[in-house]
Amino acid sequence: MARPQKKSAARRSPELERIQAVAEIMVRHELSELEWEKGGERIHLRRGGAPVTVAAPVQPVGLPQASAPVAVPGANEAKALPANQKQVLSPFVGTFYRAPSPTAEPYVREGQSVKRGDVLCIIEAMKLMNEIEAEIPGKVVSILVENGQPVEFGEPLFVVET
Repeated sequence: MARPQKKSAARRSPELERIQAVAEIMVRHELSELEWEKGGERIHLRRGGAPVTVAAPVQPVGLPQASAPVAVPGANEAKALPANQKQVLSPFVGTFYRAPSPTAEPYVREGQSVKRGDVLCIIEAMKLMNEIEAEIPGKVVSILVENGQPVEFGEPLFVVET
């Protein structure tokens, strides 16, 4: 498959660069999960289509705690959706592919029903093809990324209606 040009590194924040580096290390060493806490901030990453979260800074007891996840600067932020819709986010940086090969049919199409474990797409990261599976059953409402496009960690890929 042809590799698209990478996005300019000048537009990426240092935080996103660090997260990308950690995600690449996870792929290289075949780690499926990593949790890391430093300086009051915590990051929890999972590979293989599992949910990815970036937690708010840890607050000492007695102080108010943040109620929402911290946005990763430079990443596409999830938009507000109806309660019955969920976004499938990219678990790492790579290239998005809708099908297993250029001549194959896409794994899913808009309007198609999926069940938990169905393959939605592939993200190529560090020359490894990683299948991204549906975490919930439902109907694919929209596909947010074009085939062959680079994706960032945490970037929305699909919207699934439950």
